[in-house]
This record gives sequence, structure tokens and C-alpha cells, in this order.
Amino acid sequence: MGRFSAYKLPLKSMPIGTQDFEYVLDNEFFKNIEGEDVRKGKVNVKLSVKRTTASFELNFDLEGVVQIPCDRCLDDMDHEVKTHETLFVKFGSEYSEESDNVVVIPESDGELNIAWFLYEFVALTIPLKHIHPAGKCNKSMSAKLRKHTARSLDDGDDEALDAFDDEDIADVVPDEGEEMTDPRWDELKKIIDNN
Repeated sequence: MGRFSAYKLPLKSMPIGTQDFEYVLDNEFFKNIEGEDVRKGKVNVKLSVKRTTASFELNFDLEGVVQIPCDRCLDDMDHEVKTHETLFVKFGSEYSEESDNVVVIPESDGELNIAWFLYEFVALTIPLKHIHPAGKCNKSMSAKLRKHTARSLDDGDDEALDAFDDEDIADVVPDEGEEMTDPRWDELKKIIDNN
């Protein structure tokens, strides 16, 4: 993690009390971290480190915008990041993560590189399903998706229809009383019926 030396906190040499730090996670940071979820962005980080005699409390405030791939059309879309996270650090004999927010670092090292923690805090703000607002997806990709997707209206996934413009819905929604089917299955049914 030599590319992330700016994110090393010299905890052992910090005086008791509170220290403040600021970072900017930019395109270069996200490129170097090689995470799967975030492609690029700009996130401002304010970090407050409170040291007591036995431990450290790290309070992170992250705010900015990152670009993530849309689940539907795969084009980049903006995602707003605004979160507060707390991490507790204490010294021990070897590095370990006791829980999601408690880390033990070797006292002999006395340092903690927070780069991966910062990336994880950003990634945790991304919802499981992230798609463009209705009508904002890549039109050609939406057309290809529509061409290769056949689904019944009984599936209950009305959100799938929200991605298309009103004129596109006429192509997707069958007339009343007509059930939506996959044309490939229709052809197979004809073969079976003829035998």
C-alpha cells in the first residue's frame, strides 16, 4: 500500500487528546484502490482522532459524489455519499479486526493505514440496487435489454417498466387480456403442437 502512505496515521506518536485530519478521495484514489464498486469520484473526508491512554476513537465524516455503474445499462451514474462512521483502535500483539468497528494493531508498528477503511465506508453507502432514474438509462442498452427480456406482468416487477419512456412502454406492455410471452417459447410450442 505504498501508494497510500498519505493515509497512514501515526497513532503511537499522537498525544492524548483530539487531532483533526482532512483527505480528498479523488479519481486517482479510486483507481489505485482497485475496488469493484466505485470507478471514480470526489469525496471529502474529515477525520477526528481522539486518543485516550488505552485506545483511539476515529470519527469519519465523508461527503461527496462517486460514479458507479448502473445495474441496468452499465453506464456510469452519480451516487451521493454522505455518511458518518466510527472506528475504535487499540494496541495489541498483532493486527486483528475484532468487529466491524474495532481494530487491534501491533503496538510495535504504531501506525494504521486507513485507505481501505475509507473505501469501504464509501462502498457501504451504495444501495444493493442502483439504477438511473426513469428515462435516464442509455437508450441503446435499454433497447437491447428490452429485446432480450420477456417477462410476464404477473412477475410483480413494475420497476423494470419504469426504466422505459412512455412511448417504449407500448412496446413492452401487452394489450388487455393478452399475456406477455417470449417469442422463442412460442415457436417451440408450435413445434410441439404440430407433433
